[in-house]
Amino acid sequence: MIYPLVYSFVISLTQYSGMQSPTFIGFQNYIAAFLDPLVRTAVGNTVYYMLLAVPIGLVVALLLALAMNRNVREVALYRTLLYLPSLIPMFALSFIFIVFVNPQYGIVNQFLGLFGMPATNLLGAPRYAKIVMIVMAQLGAGNAALIYLAGLRNIPDTLYEAARIDGASRFRQFFAITVPLLTPTILFNLITGVSGAMMVFTEAFIMTDGGPDNSTLFYMLYLWRNAFSYGQLGFASALAVLLFLFGMLLAGLIYWLSRRFVNYDVSAG
Repeated sequence: MIYPLVYSFVISLTQYSGMQSPTFIGFQNYIAAFLDPLVRTAVGNTVYYMLLAVPIGLVVALLLALAMNRNVREVALYRTLLYLPSLIPMFALSFIFIVFVNPQYGIVNQFLGLFGMPATNLLGAPRYAKIVMIVMAQLGAGNAALIYLAGLRNIPDTLYEAARIDGASRFRQFFAITVPLLTPTILFNLITGVSGAMMVFTEAFIMTDGGPDNSTLFYMLYLWRNAFSYGQLGFASALAVLLFLFGMLLAGLIYWLSRRFVNYDVSAG
């Protein structure tokens, strides 16, 4: 892992097409990245996706985990059904959603038509295309839900029994016991969710190719274009290094902020 990281940084200091010998140009690629308006567009799209997809995904995954943790006879079947969508590869899910949101025969527009809403090309409208991908991302919440489920199973039942004796409602138990003791799990899912959101690529590549009007031009897609479509491996490597540094900075910031809300005292029960 160390060699590719170092080599990417070295290549980022060169003009390199992958076919000819690299030419050292210093930090020109980094300067070009900060001046490139498409980089700013890609960063904006990625941050927008991250700010919506990650929090929604954390909530959806927690709801799924609570459903999986129910003490009913068919719970094993429910867990399987709730987790199955997470097993669908993203490229296959992208093709499925293209059919779902088709403006003529897609099931989404047929459903919206029941409420008198006109058929809309959701992937062809800049204001809706990212929303479709954010909704699609929630079908992968089963992975985070399993991690939540492990955290839920690790909370001592004696805490809930004591809370019930004290007259605490289920709502009170959830926010006074469940959420505080799940904060380490929430932190883990937050870190992995942010990491995945920064690298969103497949759905935009297959469904819209960055369109319409660059509304789904995510950072990784633009990086890929520069590397393999435009033959600018030096510039693409500079983008990769900047993404790595931003990811490390963001992870450090999240860990620093987590000191205020993460409770590791699970043994309190």
